[in-house]
Amino acid sequence: MVQVIDTAIAGLGIDELKTKIKRLNSKAGQMKMDLHDLAEGLPTDYEHLMDVAAKTYDIFHQIDGLKKQLIILEQNRSD
Repeated sequence: MVQVIDTAIAGLGIDELKTKIKRLNSKAGQMKMDLHDLAEGLPTDYEHLMDVAAKTYDIFHQIDGLKKQLIILEQNRSD
């Protein structure tokens, strides 16, 4: 099975990748709360819903990709 590592993070070590994930998780938590607050206030500010939802999706998608890359790096390290 071919394992692909994202070239944008290829130069990062495992510890650096874990730190990046940790920082993004913190930001993602705030984005999730912002989305929740916006949803609770609907229909007020409904115009912002798609933008906030898209940003929230993007950050969680990025975290998911980084976690997958971390797994690959850790597996390659143990080989």
